Amino acid sequence: MVDITRDEVWQAIASTNFMVVGMTTASGASRTAGLMHHVHDGRIWFTTNAGMWKARHIAANPEVSVTVPVAKKVPLMPWIKVPAATITFTGVAEIVPAAELAPDVSHALLHGLDVTDDGPHGALIGVAVRPTGHFVTYGIGVSAAGMRNPEHAAGRVAAASAPAKAAPVAAAA
Repeated sequence: MVDITRDEVWQAIASTNFMVVGMTTASGASRTAGLMHHVHDGRIWFTTNAGMWKARHIAANPEVSVTVPVAKKVPLMPWIKVPAATITFTGVAEIVPAAELAPDVSHALLHGLDVTDDGPHGALIGVAVRPTGHFVTYGIGVSAAGMRNPEHAAGRVAAASAPAKAAPVAAAA
């Protein structure tokens, strides 16, 4: 088991700009979407339009899952293909009008885009995902070679409250 802290997990999430959000439709079907994100104030933010299916599903059921792939490479041998490390967790999503986004979130995700135009898919909105439970990691805090040993490469740490150190992970995780 890798000994990893919550802060190290947040740093790894912030080091990349892509995540996959899993959600459930109002009728109970599973859906996923790949999104660019930004970390701010203990939440992971992304944007979409109010009329898009992602926004409708989150409004119907704000409980989501998130997986963040973190690229791994072998030093001095970039041609060797290594699977991405991963961070996965459950969370609760909150829809926020784009005009109410924190300045650094707006800058990181909108890059000066005008948020006053409603466009064909409705108003631009922000979505903030607050992690709940645990961050479950694989390959975070270990070398690419260390990822070959599942017991060594797996980690688990509370997403929001103590304890901040890694806790045991069941073999199936």
